[in-house]
Amino acid sequence: MTGNQIGALLMMGSMAGFTFNDALVKTVGGAMPLSQILTLRGLVATVLIYALARRLGTLRWNLPRRDWAMIAARCLAELCATYLFLTALMVTPLANLTAILQSLPLTITLGAAVFLGEPVGWRRMAAILVGFCGIVLIVRPDVDGFGEGTLYALAAVLAITARDLLTRRMSSEVPSMVVTLMASLSVLLFAVLASTQVTWEPVSGSSLAAITGAALFIFVGYLCSVMTMRVGDVAFISPFRYTGLLWALLLGWLVFDEWPDALTLLGAAIVVATGMFTLYRERKVSGG
Repeated sequence: MTGNQIGALLMMGSMAGFTFNDALVKTVGGAMPLSQILTLRGLVATVLIYALARRLGTLRWNLPRRDWAMIAARCLAELCATYLFLTALMVTPLANLTAILQSLPLTITLGAAVFLGEPVGWRRMAAILVGFCGIVLIVRPDVDGFGEGTLYALAAVLAITARDLLTRRMSSEVPSMVVTLMASLSVLLFAVLASTQVTWEPVSGSSLAAITGAALFIFVGYLCSVMTMRVGDVAFISPFRYTGLLWALLLGWLVFDEWPDALTLLGAAIVVATGMFTLYRERKVSGG
């Protein structure tokens, strides 16, 4: 197999890992507080990430102060993104939430232009505007405004966009696994502190199995995403990120008996199409 083919499979594996994690967390969302779920999941995931980082030999702490500041800011954005996303997940159909998240290539491209001064031509700007029209079809605000889950989902998109823009600002000397480990550890510490303010619920065998499975799947997602960056052409591999929406549709239907309506599916298709066009134009502009 070529490097691009391996990279595409790893990207699809990453998206499957993250989406299965989301589905498992959603199944136990009504049985215990969110902070309890994050604590239990975070304990397993952080240990696995640390073990992987040690195995790869990528733990390096003598980084410039500027990079540590970027890592700290990214951890804060990760905290916000995790809380907002999982809160939205508890009250929003999995496929709808995932469809909203497909706008990330568009928001990151726009954010890079506004905050980092990266050039964005009129074609990519037009694609961003069309993509946001697709988002409107998905969320469809009525006279009563946005639903709570939709607001959390849109706020999560902003937090993830900030997180990824901060990642772009880091120097190439920062190992990816250090960033991943610090993000996981920060979410875990926040969850532990937050869980002291709520009453922990008894954990049944099925809930423990679901949380352990979620930790394993998010670990697989992290592992595949790191490995993806080491093989193949990023511009070729990136569009396979959209397979996460297919997994979300399938799991939403099989596990939660949820299926988006026609307008939501149309909006998702528009967002995915414009996102892929944006990635294509980025590759053309960079000479790839």
